[in-house]
Amino acid sequence: MKPMKPMKPIKPVKFMRPSTKAMKAWLERITDWSRHRPQLAGALAVALLIVAVGVALAPREYGPGVTGESGAGDGDYERGPHGGRLLREGDFALEITIFEAGRPPQFRVYAYDDGEAVDPAKVDLEIKLERLGGAVDAFTFKPEGSHLAGEGVVREPHSFDVAVEARHDGRTHKWDYSSYEGRTTIAAAAAREAGVETARAGPAKLKETIDVLGEVDFEPGAKTTLRARFPGPVLEVLKSVGDRVEQGELLVRVESNESMQAYTITSPMEGMVLEIRASPGNFADSEPLMVIGDPSRLHVDFHIFASDEHRVRPDQRVTITALNKSIHTETKITKLLPIKEAATQTIGAHAPIPNPEGKWIPGMMVKGALVVDEEQVPLAVRTKALQRFRDFTVVFAKVGDTYEVRMLEIGRQTPEWTEVLGGLEAGEDYVVENSFLIKADIEKSGAAHDH
Repeated sequence: MKPMKPMKPIKPVKFMRPSTKAMKAWLERITDWSRHRPQLAGALAVALLIVAVGVALAPREYGPGVTGESGAGDGDYERGPHGGRLLREGDFALEITIFEAGRPPQFRVYAYDDGEAVDPAKVDLEIKLERLGGAVDAFTFKPEGSHLAGEGVVREPHSFDVAVEARHDGRTHKWDYSSYEGRTTIAAAAAREAGVETARAGPAKLKETIDVLGEVDFEPGAKTTLRARFPGPVLEVLKSVGDRVEQGELLVRVESNESMQAYTITSPMEGMVLEIRASPGNFADSEPLMVIGDPSRLHVDFHIFASDEHRVRPDQRVTITALNKSIHTETKITKLLPIKEAATQTIGAHAPIPNPEGKWIPGMMVKGALVVDEEQVPLAVRTKALQRFRDFTVVFAKVGDTYEVRMLEIGRQTPEWTEVLGGLEAGEDYVVENSFLIKADIEKSGAAHDH
């Protein structure tokens, strides 16, 4: 067998932990060596396993964009011993990391000269982060142990264009790079076709509501029943069910048994014929002949349970919605009825309901959203815009054709609005409709870095 050529010594790679590609190459070499030197191959395999475990159990310190930079995968840039992005110029190098183990995210930067650690007190460093929309966060640094610590929090999202300037040993070094997270670009035409709509963040009125059930009925005095004044046969019925009638309009003719003379019954109000219980030839006595009602004069009687009685009062606004959600309207509670229904132990709340188009029908069951508290807040977003991204509640801001995640600190919340305490600025445009499509596009592109 032809003797194997002696192996060249493997030089240690400065500042780097083995990447996935490097470990794969090592495994290929171990497989090749196992044909000739199985003992050496076994020892190398154990060593490689120890290194891999060490990488997996490394402290929670990483370079900006290491796992989440859009378009940046494993091995797309050099990394240092702490897992950060390594920036080189000649013999001088900086390793940029963000540290957030049990604390707000902070820059930690390690300096090296010719592969050796540099005293951080001998480095003057500044980092500027330009965010989507043009805002710039500037960081100065102070020595802290073996590294330079950024003075300030690296706020979310960690998505920015980075400018680094370091001065050491009489020389100035500058680097620029991009590190994007939770960002994607969608052409305006494609966004419109997908139904993506935006709104501008700003003040809003938060309404606390309770849900109530009710029934549509005629207002008092908006419905009447007609009877014969004198008993006798019905001679003529001049209207049909559903006919509109005017006040004073002739409706029925009856012959009096006492005088044997015909007399008329007219409408006491403007409205509609709801029921007819008489026909020519029938005998009119004390039974109803006709029912007239005005469908433009309706109200809803809501049933208020005992647990909510103390929160309901006249003049509170209520949104009324049909059970099938086909129609809705707004009105106010005008009065509370001081009597409880024995069966349900509820009190009634009376609210007039406008009905100019006749869409509301007496007897309909409806739902009400009764506003029991209301407060103006300086900044809010539509609740339907919210999504989950990593461990955060977020919306997606829009600048031009670019969309980017905004991690929110939220306050009070209603079905319509959510108060924003931090993470979004007033005046920013954010996605309201179909925000889940933006989230899906970001996750598909791999721009959702794993903290």
